[in-house]
Amino acid sequence: QVQLAESGGGLVQPGGSLRLSCSVSVSIFAITTMGWYRQAPGKERELVALIPRDRTTNYSDSVKGRFTISRDGAKDTIDLQMNSLKPEDTAIYYCYIRHFRKDYWGQGTQVTVSS
Repeated sequence: QVQLAESGGGLVQPGGSLRLSCSVSVSIFAITTMGWYRQAPGKERELVALIPRDRTTNYSDSVKGRFTISRDGAKDTIDLQMNSLKPEDTAIYYCYIRHFRKDYWGQGTQVTVSS
């Protein structure tokens, strides 16, 4: 059974940084697509960052230049480094993978940016 577990969320002041990590129960190298999404209160879930099959990196315009997605093959983790955080980044962040043509999601981790 494929499992994803996020960690690293919390409360941070505007301009601060957080690092999210998603531990997956399968080998990172066997995952077709991996990424992070977020959902703010009253809004739909949206893409934050993605590593597709070709292993490039894609970002939403709202986080480009501030967030960095990466993968660690030794630890089987998908990480999201978030810098220069803004109040509008407040949301529940979800880890996502596509593995053998099925989509899997983590349980989500809350990120709150507030002074």
